[in-house]
Amino acid sequence: MTMTQPDNFWFTDSGEAPTCAVDGAGDMLVSMDGIRGKLTRDAPLAKLVWFKTGGNADWLFEPADLDDLCAFVERLDEGTPIMGLGLGSNMIIRDGGVPGVVIRLGKAFSTVKNLGDCRLECGGGASGILVSSTARDAAIAGLEFLRGIPGTVGGFVRMNGGAYGREVSDVLIDCDVLMPNGEFITLPAADLEYSYRHSALPEGAVVVTARFQGEPGDPKEIGAEMDRIAQAREESQPLRTKTGGSTFKNPEGQKAWQLVDAAGCRGLTMGGAQVSEKHTNFLINTGDATSADIEGLGEEVRRRVYENSGVTLEWEIQRVGRP
Repeated sequence: MTMTQPDNFWFTDSGEAPTCAVDGAGDMLVSMDGIRGKLTRDAPLAKLVWFKTGGNADWLFEPADLDDLCAFVERLDEGTPIMGLGLGSNMIIRDGGVPGVVIRLGKAFSTVKNLGDCRLECGGGASGILVSSTARDAAIAGLEFLRGIPGTVGGFVRMNGGAYGREVSDVLIDCDVLMPNGEFITLPAADLEYSYRHSALPEGAVVVTARFQGEPGDPKEIGAEMDRIAQAREESQPLRTKTGGSTFKNPEGQKAWQLVDAAGCRGLTMGGAQVSEKHTNFLINTGDATSADIEGLGEEVRRRVYENSGVTLEWEIQRVGRP
């Protein structure tokens, strides 16, 4: 059966669901028989990340639901690179694009359910705002800080996301994870071996569901705390620019932004990238930056901070793909 490729999506000539997907060399990536999700070859990713820069994914898969995702991953050849993508808020997609398959969790993975006893079950594609708002409406306190994390559950469970004095490790009960080999497992929080902005999840593992534990609270007080967090972010961070969230991890006992500022990097530019004047731990795309500009500027900031203070800043933003 002949394959055509309108808009980079593989369909059969008859308009039926595709039976296989092939790469640029004509080799079959995976059988699509029975797969209901959308598979796109050479898929642009810049529009899907906050910086609005970067190359294409070799393949982008958007599963219809969990069963669809599991069936697709099980069919991939062993060793095929897999990367999960949420809101793209804390990520640099390099200009050469991302090898293998990028998996983007959509509406089917964006639900939040009240389990009772101050517990929430959240899909990997649910935003921090949705989780915290659902908790507020259910009179569940302790999850307000998620209002300040610009990402989805899958990302901040993997990276132990945190803000305003709390981290995911403080509230996570367990999570359901699809491993790169297609195995579907449930991991208690202790097995993730959390540390600051780090977990033991392997590359290619996709968090599809997580359960959080809160405590009884008053919805009005919870809402007031969420409003305080939202206002604090608005006042201190360049939220209305093309940015990527906090760039560097805070060294123990120090603030990354203070080290960057002390090194004279406020407003520093490289190509179309700039260190934010408003918050120096944020890099921004002023309009025509490449990912190389942004990453290069970050490396220059690290160099200047080390020369000034002797501190080596560690990247917090994920940098993925080919240079």
